[in-house]
Amino acid sequence: MMAGLGTRVLAVLAAISLSACGVNNVVVQGSFPTPNISPLPLSVAVFYDPALTEFAYIEYSETGTEEYNIASGQSHVELFNAVLPAMFDEVVVVGSLEEAEMLGVDAIFAPLIEEFQLALPSKTKLDVYEVWIKYNMRLMAADGEYIADWVLTSYGKTPTESMRSAESAINDAAVVALRDLASSFSLSFTQVPEVRDWLNTL
Repeated sequence: MMAGLGTRVLAVLAAISLSACGVNNVVVQGSFPTPNISPLPLSVAVFYDPALTEFAYIEYSETGTEEYNIASGQSHVELFNAVLPAMFDEVVVVGSLEEAEMLGVDAIFAPLIEEFQLALPSKTKLDVYEVWIKYNMRLMAADGEYIADWVLTSYGKTPTESMRSAESAINDAAVVALRDLASSFSLSFTQVPEVRDWLNTL
């Protein structure tokens, strides 16, 4: 009887130990305002690749264990869903590139995330949490041929605050980075050389 009790106590202690050492999960959440711009007279199909919608980044501690698991895929979808209707007259979200090619739209937009970086105060010795995100913006014609393929980088930071958790600060820094992308993407879209040349042919 005592042996059984001892086994159960050890099991509980082991579970508590594993829980204490577990990864901290951060699901990025925020609001993304619609940019105040004049939409282009274009119909655009948008394809969100699972690599984007399910994107997650893992930050490892100095000992090599998983420290933070940052899931930001859905927040990117919400961001583009807020920005794209302000940029184009018609926006249709599709489930595949093949579906997009059958719609006869002017263009197909399919963004991806190339890189996500996180800087923690405990490692940088600075009083801020920082997030960098590198995007691969892909714009294709209705037949799937590339019009433009370019890279945009966004940045966000939040200061450390004694009453805020690390998870909250990471979330806020990521949201700032996403808003930075919304601004730079909507304002620079027509300035991308390949995009500009394509627009001149329409």
